[in-house]
Amino acid sequence: MSDTASHRTASQLSPEVREAFATGRPVVALESTIIAHGLPRPRNLAVARELESLVRAGGAVPATVAVLDGRPHVGLNKDQLERIAEDDSVRKLGHRDLAPALAAGADGATTVSATAFLAARAGIRVFATGGLGGVHRGWTETQDESADLRLLAAARITVVCAGVKSILDVPATLQRLETLGVTVLGYGTDRFPGFYLASSGEPVDWTVRTPEEVAAVMAARDGLGGPESAIIVANPVPESEQLDQALHDRVLAEALDACRERGIGGQAVTPFLLEQLTRRTGGASLEANLAAVRGNVRLAARIAVASAAAER
Repeated sequence: MSDTASHRTASQLSPEVREAFATGRPVVALESTIIAHGLPRPRNLAVARELESLVRAGGAVPATVAVLDGRPHVGLNKDQLERIAEDDSVRKLGHRDLAPALAAGADGATTVSATAFLAARAGIRVFATGGLGGVHRGWTETQDESADLRLLAAARITVVCAGVKSILDVPATLQRLETLGVTVLGYGTDRFPGFYLASSGEPVDWTVRTPEEVAAVMAARDGLGGPESAIIVANPVPESEQLDQALHDRVLAEALDACRERGIGGQAVTPFLLEQLTRRTGGASLEANLAAVRGNVRLAARIAVASAAAER
């Protein structure tokens, strides 16, 4: 690789993240798509700052991941965070988009797959997000599956999430994760969370109840060696903050019918369904989403701290 190409693909660590690595402090990766594309302004920037503050309050260092001027950044300063939140030209980047974005010198917010890849590549052990992508409904006809799943089968990182988005085929997604060899742990639950809902109704094989138990699984995985793959810590949104299930089920069913009637397919399905849920629940689905993200970020910080303590 040429020196120019190597420089372009090397991640730029923020001073805070660089110091954390040097001193052995725990770091938690955060995605940036929720900032650029998941929330309305100016709330998106306020939430971005809040999530970073939650990581710090938990004893860890936040590393929001993004691409700026064609360079991967792991950890953003104040101005960079504002740029991601306020610039309309910021693109949405999955793992497959990273190389073109770097070559073009583009700005981009990273999805789960891109964040997990860049964070693991930088040496970060824990990543907090809202919900994962997965296998879409009607997969037998469309073959539509999120890139998150295959990437997580190749990234050695622990991902704290509230399950997968409830608009997806949850049983098929869990089956796909099993096929790919991705470990799934239910945090304080024997049921896989339903993103907006505390439970999807689907069972999980393994339940952990403390950050130390998660750290022990991480250490055992490292000791085994073998294929690189993620550990998913499925952390349910508190029942007191979940979306009303009857409302969720009714709105989702009607939105799916509208998709079929309008011929909406492919990549257009997910944003359409999420927009319908937000609008037709009066914003309640967005609040449940944020409640889940906050809980995941708090837990991720505790897991990162427990993992760092176990390694000393």
